[in-house]
Amino acid sequence: MFSYIKHLGEHVGAEVTVRGWLYNKRSSGKIRFLVVRDGTGLVQCVLAKGDVSDEVFDRHDKLNQESSLQVTGVIRADTRAPGGYELTVTGLEIVQIAEEYPITPKEHGVDYLMNLRHLWLRSSRQHAIMRVRNEVIMAIRQYFYERDYILIDTPILTGSVGESGQTLFATEYFDLGNAYLAQTGQLYAEAGAMAFGKVYCFGPTFRAEKSKTRRHLTEFWMMEPEVAFNDNNDNMDLQEEMICYIVAWVLNKSRAELQVLERDIAKLEQVKKPFPRVSYDEAVEKLRASGESDIKYGDDFGGDDETVLTNMYDRPILVYNYPRKVKAFYMKQHPERADLVLCNDMLAPEGYGEIIGGSQREEDPEKLIARIKEENLPLDAYKWYLDLRRFGSVPHSGFGLGLERTVAWMCGIHHIRETIPFARTIGRIYP
Repeated sequence: MFSYIKHLGEHVGAEVTVRGWLYNKRSSGKIRFLVVRDGTGLVQCVLAKGDVSDEVFDRHDKLNQESSLQVTGVIRADTRAPGGYELTVTGLEIVQIAEEYPITPKEHGVDYLMNLRHLWLRSSRQHAIMRVRNEVIMAIRQYFYERDYILIDTPILTGSVGESGQTLFATEYFDLGNAYLAQTGQLYAEAGAMAFGKVYCFGPTFRAEKSKTRRHLTEFWMMEPEVAFNDNNDNMDLQEEMICYIVAWVLNKSRAELQVLERDIAKLEQVKKPFPRVSYDEAVEKLRASGESDIKYGDDFGGDDETVLTNMYDRPILVYNYPRKVKAFYMKQHPERADLVLCNDMLAPEGYGEIIGGSQREEDPEKLIARIKEENLPLDAYKWYLDLRRFGSVPHSGFGLGLERTVAWMCGIHHIRETIPFARTIGRIYP
């Protein structure tokens, strides 16, 4: 009977077959130990001389790390063993004997490991990170599914600029000129909101930013909801509720992985409503008063500014109403201060910085046209977007959550590159 390692507890006392790869091995007299992984967990397999044929017993010595194999044996509970169960071997078949594995238990530099990312993914730490990533994705999808949002898959190739025109990856698109890899799905999600009321998109996005910080990737995944008739305060309420839902989900589903990562779970358990809400003006005053920032009013916050600010709190904070000049063209002008827009960033604690950026959108077509022109963007490319303001325009809001930054915060990882299976940065496109 075949079983995944994850389900061995259901077969105590029975003989089962496990298929996987050799994680490590050791010998002790007439006993041989194999630790096997199959992607769902680890199990220790015990070969005792005399309990199996000499041929089967000797196969232990032929196996190298990451050799693939099939092991049959009887399952018994053992709290000392990896995963809590042990397999007493009755049969062992070698599928392939691996060559000398380039990632050994010794310390390796990050650049070396990133060049071997296709193999590094097999390690216990990377398994834990990818499993947390999987749970964050599941939590996001479930949150919006339970609330009757419609998933709108937005295009990766686009003729419209969502953020800065300086951070675009361009490619020739047949006879139609340049197309661009999408910086955001937001503009198309707005079309979805005008059709369905509340929607979200979730997919890869691309920014050609020449940034080498620990928070930046050139290709990353972003989740973006858009809701008709939501104002900026409604938008912040949605962000707060969703983040609390995701954190609770991960704490429930990923305790073992967070333990592997040595994450301080107590800090995640503090993530409860309400989140502090701090205006941009107040945030600048706090930064200046701290003595750790020389920010000038009107500047956007850098990573160090965000760290100083969030270190004042024990949970994410919402900084709202930034200066218009540092934000995107589609954000709605503040009704009382023309120099500000109705927007917010959610900054995660412990120095992880911005994980969400959102705003109320400008629903007035004339004001939107003026901003497009002000940003020197091609007006023709936004004809369809302006149609959304001409045919049944309503106040609406939305935001973008960066998946990798969120996972880095949840896992307590210093650098974002480990939170995506294959990182793309300014200096890396291999493997």
